[in-house]
Amino acid sequence: MRLDKLLSNMGAGSRKEVKQLLKSGAIQVDGEIVYDPKQHVDTEQQHVLLYGEPVTYQKFIYLMMNKPPGVISATEDKRDQTVIDLLFEDVTYFKPFPVGRLDKDTEGLLLLTNDGSFNHALMSPKKHVEKVYYAEVIGTLTEEDVEEVAEGVTLEDGYKTKPGKLVILEAMDETSTLELTITEGKFHQVKRMMLALGKEVTYLKRLSIGQLPLDSTLEAGEYRELTRGELALFDWKPE
Repeated sequence: MRLDKLLSNMGAGSRKEVKQLLKSGAIQVDGEIVYDPKQHVDTEQQHVLLYGEPVTYQKFIYLMMNKPPGVISATEDKRDQTVIDLLFEDVTYFKPFPVGRLDKDTEGLLLLTNDGSFNHALMSPKKHVEKVYYAEVIGTLTEEDVEEVAEGVTLEDGYKTKPGKLVILEAMDETSTLELTITEGKFHQVKRMMLALGKEVTYLKRLSIGQLPLDSTLEAGEYRELTRGELALFDWKPE
């Protein structure tokens, strides 16, 4: 890879800024100062330093975010704030995008990546990756609701969902709390499932995707990179 491309991709600056860094002698390759932006480097074998600090090549990025309400799961929007707007520049140059989506008013676990294959592996309906949600609803949940979810709920448009798992946490006269596990991601699916059961969702949060739970230390709007161990939960090894 060309040295200027490597440095630019790793957030050292624009191509123009990188050329200035090279001219100033700020870049070393294997202990020698390099001035030529066109020089090629082996990202696996050679050591690149910027002001004495190592520059490590990274092709893909995998982020876990605790998505706050009021933010949309998109890369850009002319009207609303997006999850990308919450990221700092040190990761935005990877051009990450949301893995699937959460509704604007839904919060909780959202993954972001620039790895299209990882996105497909998690979002493909054939993969049956489980997603667990916590919800608060208006209405009293019953065992009949549990059984209907287990068999598949018929939505207002006639679509019958795949079997899910409904756990009633608390059922009172007018409100209930629950955990719902589904393997699909249809538009507003959790809300539509609850409506089909005669309930209205007032609060919704995604707790986990597959075996990966939301990091409880992340405040709303915060994010961090996934560890290799967490990626392994999806049987995924980054290139």
